[in-house]
Amino acid sequence: RSCSLGLASDLRRSDTSSLPGFENLTMGYNKYLRPYFGGEPVQIAMSLDIASISSISESDMDYTATIYLRQRWTDPRLVFHGDKSFTLDARLVELLWVPDTYIVESKRSFLHDVTVGNRLIRLFSNGTILYALRITTTVACNMDLSKYPMDTQTCRLQLESWGYDENDVIFTWLRGNNSVQGIEKLRLSQYTVESYYTLVSKSQQETGSYPRLILQFELRRNVLYFILETYVPSTLLVMLSWVSFWITLDSVPARTCIGVTTVLSMTTLMIGSRSSLSKTNCFIKAIDVYLGICFSFIFGALVEYAVAHYSSSQKCAAKGPQEGPANEISKEMEGVNITNILNSSITSYQRKISFTSIEISSDNVNCSDLTMKTHEKIKCVLRKKMHRIISYFTIQNPSNVDHYSKLLFPLFFMLVNVFYWAYYLYF
Repeated sequence: RSCSLGLASDLRRSDTSSLPGFENLTMGYNKYLRPYFGGEPVQIAMSLDIASISSISESDMDYTATIYLRQRWTDPRLVFHGDKSFTLDARLVELLWVPDTYIVESKRSFLHDVTVGNRLIRLFSNGTILYALRITTTVACNMDLSKYPMDTQTCRLQLESWGYDENDVIFTWLRGNNSVQGIEKLRLSQYTVESYYTLVSKSQQETGSYPRLILQFELRRNVLYFILETYVPSTLLVMLSWVSFWITLDSVPARTCIGVTTVLSMTTLMIGSRSSLSKTNCFIKAIDVYLGICFSFIFGALVEYAVAHYSSSQKCAAKGPQEGPANEISKEMEGVNITNILNSSITSYQRKISFTSIEISSDNVNCSDLTMKTHEKIKCVLRKKMHRIISYFTIQNPSNVDHYSKLLFPLFFMLVNVFYWAYYLYF
């Protein structure tokens, strides 16, 4: 027993001589009190390494990142002689005072623990402590999706003290903007990191004013993927709907099939573009505006054929009663005697007189006639205005509808595209 006690005392002396700070840890050190307790605040310098940003969710409006958080502060109770630094076992963190730093707006966070807890403690001779952690966190990021997918999002990573206010703790960046490393090397699937910068701020709460460090970075979305997936197919569907302008009005099945097919395809494309976003998202996005424009042009091409075909059928129906009897008379002219000719002439003359009287009575009625009653005058004026409006919108030559549509639809679509891309890219 005496030999074992002597050996233990020798090992304790060797540990104490190699690292005198251990003696402070075991003798008179209180981990529940911060350094400089009751005096000046502790200055904690921080630095970050962004290992990865694994996902950015528009539906949940957050991003998930893995970071290396490094904190440095000086504890005069751990000063020892020499100019060396020692890396301690991470489990010794339980014996030391550490800052109560937390990530603001964090939804989920965890500390990696394979194969052991990913923490590092390094002690310097002047009492400086380096405390490093590897953390994966999901942080909220308020996004403005009104220009989606040509948008630029600004996200933040904020570090704040939970319990110690500015009278106890002061947060600073270790090297200013250079305190953040790795973010410029990130390769994201849909985004490109445009810029980033660091800020020092304070959070005013009911319990006091707390120090806060902010890392703010801007992410620009890569629009090429959406051009190939959505913009090009929708534009081709609009151009496909214009094919019906080169088909005659009599080809009802062909033109109807093209119109209905393009409308249904466009509807499917619009539903697919919104499936990746949250159903509760109320933003009117840039891609929704473009798909709405394309859908309007496709639906307009279908309506154009309906108007042209209706006008053509009305014109044919108006010509039918006039041309039918004339053809019959020309065919039966040889077998008709003079009496029938005279009788038919008298009958047609009487009809003309009756039609003329009807037209005069309907179109040339003087609505200001003193013998007419007030409600009859009002009906007369309204009837005249309705006749004028109907005659103004009546298409005299239905074949000109397709002729003008071949030029106006592509020209107007190009003009709308110029305004659309100019607004969402430069404003």
